[in-house]
Amino acid sequence: MTDAEKPKSHGRLAISASIKPRELMTATPRIKGAWCAKIVTLFPEAFPGTLGLSLTGKALQEGLWALETIDLRPFGIGKHRNVDDNPAGGGAGMVLRADVVAAALDEAAIGTPKDRARWPVIYLSPRGKPFDQATARRLAQADGITLLCGRFEGVDQRVLDHYEVEEISLGDFVLTGGEIAAQALIDATVRLIPRVLGNQASTEEESFSDGLLEHPHYTKPTLWEGRAIPEVLLSGHHAKIADWRRDEAERLTKERRPDLWRAYAAKAGRDPKEDREL
Repeated sequence: MTDAEKPKSHGRLAISASIKPRELMTATPRIKGAWCAKIVTLFPEAFPGTLGLSLTGKALQEGLWALETIDLRPFGIGKHRNVDDNPAGGGAGMVLRADVVAAALDEAAIGTPKDRARWPVIYLSPRGKPFDQATARRLAQADGITLLCGRFEGVDQRVLDHYEVEEISLGDFVLTGGEIAAQALIDATVRLIPRVLGNQASTEEESFSDGLLEHPHYTKPTLWEGRAIPEVLLSGHHAKIADWRRDEAERLTKERRPDLWRAYAAKAGRDPKEDREL
């Protein structure tokens, strides 16, 4: 087989049991000081997943951010590398052991700041604080993060307390594990890192950037299925377009997210019950 015929690598490393964290998709050197996500998981092969696609994947290849996985299994106990055990007090399911998780978190902590503001350690949990755009901005401003992906019934509370682990939830629902939630959290955070999207204005105008949902978008054709693009968007009058977009953002927020609308109105010193024509 010639060099030209050899299959090209897409940047993923072979899956193997190793205590050493694995850095993913680093065909080029990581930029010094680049934001990094370390993920403690029983399924390292789940990464980078969708994070390796599109703009986040390109930024990962360019070293604008980095991704490492720490496989939890090699830290397991005994011949079979058990990572879980029966819940104290009885009940269904299994719980990840404190000593096993602690060993993995110690490995992940190597070379990272102890200051949790600079390097948060997060457990993806349905009982955690709801994840939002403000949290994504906070995480993007850190040096990096360590994410613990839970499985089974959860994680021994003692290890969460000992390591000052922050619990974050993506919503009021339950997943089989934290890997999907981790990818969503990382995606929302990485896109806020300078140069990842290329156009920083995109992040300044989208939903939640100023406490409102985003206004509707339109493009060609001008007329589709009897539905026309609002005339104001074709007027070329930038001030009127800006007013229309603001009004639409307020209308949608008031209709669909009363909680966001109340917070926005309070910040703006307005009555959230006011009946404006939006």
